[in-house]
Amino acid sequence: MCGIAGLFAAGGMPQGAKSILWRMAESLHHRGPDSHGIWLNATHGIGLAHQRLSIVDLSSQGHQPMASVSGRYHLVFNGEIYNFPALRHELEQAGCRFRGHSDTEVMLSAFDNWGLEDALKRFTGMFAFALWDGEARTLHLARDRMGEKPLYYGWVGRSFVFGSELKALCAMPEWRGDVDRDALALFMRFAYVPAPHSIYQGVHKLPPGNVLSIAATASPGDMRAPRAYWPVGDVVATERADALECDDSEAVAQLDSLLRDAVAKMMVADVPLGAFLSGGIDSSLVVALMQAQSDRPVKTFTIGFRDEVYNEARHARAVAEHLGVDHSEIYVTPGEAMAVIPRLPTIYDEPFADSSQIPTFLVAQMAREHVTVALSGDGGDELFGGYNRHCRAAPVWERVSGLPGLLRNGLASAVHALSPTAWNAVYARFEPLLPARWRQRLPGEKLYKFAELLRADSGAALYRELVSQWHDPDGVVLGTNELATALFDEGGWPEGISLAEQMMFLDMTGYLPGDILTKVDRASMAVGLEARVPFLDHHVVEFAWSLPLDMKIRGGQGKWLLRQLLHRYVPSDLVERPKMGFGVPIDAWLRGPLRDWAEALLDEQRLRREGFFNVDMVHRCWREHLSERRNWQHPLWCVLMFQAWLDEV
Repeated sequence: MCGIAGLFAAGGMPQGAKSILWRMAESLHHRGPDSHGIWLNATHGIGLAHQRLSIVDLSSQGHQPMASVSGRYHLVFNGEIYNFPALRHELEQAGCRFRGHSDTEVMLSAFDNWGLEDALKRFTGMFAFALWDGEARTLHLARDRMGEKPLYYGWVGRSFVFGSELKALCAMPEWRGDVDRDALALFMRFAYVPAPHSIYQGVHKLPPGNVLSIAATASPGDMRAPRAYWPVGDVVATERADALECDDSEAVAQLDSLLRDAVAKMMVADVPLGAFLSGGIDSSLVVALMQAQSDRPVKTFTIGFRDEVYNEARHARAVAEHLGVDHSEIYVTPGEAMAVIPRLPTIYDEPFADSSQIPTFLVAQMAREHVTVALSGDGGDELFGGYNRHCRAAPVWERVSGLPGLLRNGLASAVHALSPTAWNAVYARFEPLLPARWRQRLPGEKLYKFAELLRADSGAALYRELVSQWHDPDGVVLGTNELATALFDEGGWPEGISLAEQMMFLDMTGYLPGDILTKVDRASMAVGLEARVPFLDHHVVEFAWSLPLDMKIRGGQGKWLLRQLLHRYVPSDLVERPKMGFGVPIDAWLRGPLRDWAEALLDEQRLRREGFFNVDMVHRCWREHLSERRNWQHPLWCVLMFQAWLDEV
């Protein structure tokens, strides 16, 4: 894992280009603290910078920027190519020779022998890279299929610049950093800025599974559209058209084989390796498959909280004891968790408001004390129907959508007659009578989500409401028109699949790279830890989309196939419980220990002076939150994270 950056100024290098490249590299030191390097060709106007976190081939033979044997290509690369030993063997059979043992050298040989597009299609891994083709005088940027590794780019003055994080672009002397209000509106809806946008005007994120090529003939401001080498919509359509035909036991066996292979490849490292373990379905399965293929106890890590509503540590400990792993846990106090908050704007580099960013950083920080690589269970929900909107909201919508709108609106109004807090109290009286699978954390909030479901007028509107933090971003952000996204283009959704599967597709292509993978990448990289995600091996992804829906959601329960596989390794009573998520009590903290901090950021005069937000709307939500009339923690956290970020830029 590393940090990459660079600039391309075919019309002439900016003054002090070498110093600029060093500053770009230094801004990414946390992503690669082991070594750094730059390569500069002033004649062609190209410069590449790299910060290295050494994982495979710790010697100088893995140093970057690296040139190909032919001399045609120069590469800076962030990530891992998990199938590089097989690719290396194939290339050696064709007569290629290698100096060291890194995947970077194998990538360059692949480009030399197969070309960019064919090589990309052969890679299994997570990556973002910049490849300079000296023969064609063209710079290529590429990002992995699922978006595990980030890559930003844009024009600053007369230079085309790129980097793993926005920090690198800010090192340019001509950097302006004007906030894009339209992107801010997207942030207020999603709690993250979705690709291809960024919070800054003129700066973009390369979408997952895409390549962007910039030739020497490009003039400042010119921008070709990226091209997809792994068009995810086509991949899903192909897998659905060629759906798997097998019985349940055969499907479990196929998944076992695919995930075992993915986990085995991701356990290859020349540094200490472990895994995050929450005790839930996904992380428990990853750890079980690691331990099944290891000759020593796997190191696992969990963060615990004293508040049992948010604490998964005891569940993780039970799974760890059953599997016989080397388990570490640390219980953190609210004070220790809140101490992370001032660091968030720097860690995430642009506004990011998933509050589970706090425990994610803490568990990454803890793991880094023991290992350099950690496997994660992310991706299971999006691929196998793990969210309530997949297994409950979508089926309910299909039943109630035929009811008269007047009746549905009336029922929604009845729900809103009580606050979520009041509904929580009602639920608490009846919870002991409910089956374990129907018990919920924060039931009042989920009931309000049900009311949103009732008011929806289409499946697209339902999904949009369920994933939105602010439901009217144009109303809360001044001077904006919300940019078009897949949420508003129902015609662009995959055809011939159920609403639940459409939601899974949108989560996989939007929420997963924009929120989940961003959260894990920034939190882990902030402490120099490499996180690997077995569920996102593209062979596993393609297999998941070949499955019929009833192998994902059965009997109203999501991740059915994952559960069947996990039960081969872990007794069901250790892992079958209501989904908790990985959060912290932001709602209570904002009314208590974080109140002064929040009120300073929400100061009315400050908000009016800065001119980004509808002050009356924000303050109405703040008052309702303080009074416990409504829990506005998620919309308010978006405002607060933007304000805290604004203080740092």
